[in-house]
Amino acid sequence: MASYQIAVIGDKDSVLGFKALGLSTFPVDSVDQAKTTLHALAKENYGIVYLTETLAAHMESDIARYKDELTPAIILIPGKEGSLGIGMQNIKKAVERAVGADIL
Repeated sequence: MASYQIAVIGDKDSVLGFKALGLSTFPVDSVDQAKTTLHALAKENYGIVYLTETLAAHMESDIARYKDELTPAIILIPGKEGSLGIGMQNIKKAVERAVGADIL
């Protein structure tokens, strides 16, 4: 059985605290850097990748590429700017797809 790692991609201020929890942090300065990092992590042993909503807003096609894959699970988190609501929208869509109705 494989042992997966957990990664966090975002701006430096948003990911710094996750390092204290023992997660692999990948501070990036641009969306292009985030895309490159995400694709590199997907090829490695990362089961979960947390990604700030600010970056995710510009990476829809990159995130969609892994939506039906077993790994990595890409979970959107608020950045230092606060929540943009994108993560909750994705959860609602996933639940609606699984259940067949919007129960949230």
